[in-house]
Order: sequence, then C-alpha cells, then structure tokens
Amino acid sequence: AAGHFCSRLGVEEGIELKEPVLEYFLKNDDLHDPFVNDDDLVALGVCTREDLAEIAPLARRINEALIEIGIKLVDFKIEMGRTSDGTLLLADEITPDSCRLWDQRDGSGKVEHLDKDLFRRDLGDIIPAYEEVESRLAELAKSEGIEVAE
Repeated sequence: AAGHFCSRLGVEEGIELKEPVLEYFLKNDDLHDPFVNDDDLVALGVCTREDLAEIAPLARRINEALIEIGIKLVDFKIEMGRTSDGTLLLADEITPDSCRLWDQRDGSGKVEHLDKDLFRRDLGDIIPAYEEVESRLAELAKSEGIEVAE
C-alpha cells in the first residue's frame, strides 16, 4: 500500500495487501481526478462493461511483467483510450515517473525505491534507479522476443 490509498483508507505505507487493487479515477483537472467505480464509468458513458473487461486484465498484466523482473509495482496510474477504429489501447507512459516501483531482488524486505519517490523524498539519485528499471525491462522484452527501440 502506498500514496493516496494509504491516506484515504488509513493504512500504513508498505503494508502487504492480499491482492492487487484496481481503482478508477475520472481524468478531470477541475474535479481533481475523482475516484469512480465501474458503474460510474458506464453510467457516464466513459466506457462500457466490455471496455472494463479489457482494461482490468491489461493493468494486471503490467503488474505481472514487473514482478517477473523483481520489481514490486506498488501503484501506478495509466490512461486508456481508443483509436479511430475503436481499438482500446494504453494511452499513457509507464515509467518510474508514473509509478511507485520497489526493488524486490535483494529479498531483505527493506524498501528500495526505483521511482519518483527518490526525488520527491530526497532519498537518492534517480538516474541509476531508472537505468536499472530500463535494463530489467529490456531483458524481459528480449526474453519474450519483443523488439525494443533504442
């Protein structure tokens, strides 16, 4: 648990949750991106139940990919959108600037940030951490036969 999840629900940062939590927020600066549920999204016409059935597995797959490379995805926000032909796609970046990533390789249980909190909390240099994330993702892509642009 981390970020607004902790402050909103009164839980301690770093507490292990029984399973990943998927939350939806309406992208609206005037309303400060309010928390919404599935029914809200469908009622407002933002998306359909079929869209939600596609979005949830995609978000969970991103989490699984990071676990494969020894990184705990603590929280992240992504924006989804549609192409002109109606194809649902990720319409945002997934980087250490948009996620909370904690290193899991040393197994000590100590939180080692690989994310924006290094800068926000003055915990250390972000460059080596971001390079480590990039290196691990490149290894994963190579192992799965995915071509990565340099």
